[in-house]
Amino acid sequence: MFRKMRRFKQEIPQEECLKILREEKRGVLSLIGDDGYPYGIPMNQFYYEKTGKIYFHGAKEGHKIDAIKNCAKASFCVYDKGFVKEGEWALNIKSVVVFGKIRLVESLDEAKEICLALCRKFNDDPAYIEKEMTNALGRVQCLEMTIERMTGKLVNES
Repeated sequence: MFRKMRRFKQEIPQEECLKILREEKRGVLSLIGDDGYPYGIPMNQFYYEKTGKIYFHGAKEGHKIDAIKNCAKASFCVYDKGFVKEGEWALNIKSVVVFGKIRLVESLDEAKEICLALCRKFNDDPAYIEKEMTNALGRVQCLEMTIERMTGKLVNES
């Protein structure tokens, strides 16, 4: 169903892919949008070890929500900050591409757990997190992506 990676010699191990998902704060979620056009949107994410799934949050309505309701298939791409080898100009980055299905999280308890985890990924101040949870939880739509295929590779931009 999914293609094999063409440049397999650059492939990075699954554990390294998961490390990038855990540590990097943002990526691009791609969906099938209006009239079949691709719709890619920058998103912050949380990879949850317990479930093996990726979680996002955003508004309760809009292009992203409509696209998910029309087709659950999604792709998510995230990459690290990269490095430059001494004496070279090209950036070397590790990128991860995930394919899977995405769903709207309907349970308030699940949404609260996801939002807490996302808040903690970006800020460790309990007072700030409590304020965010109180002010924003009711307006947030959480999303859960089930991973069907994940690949990663080291790319040299030269």
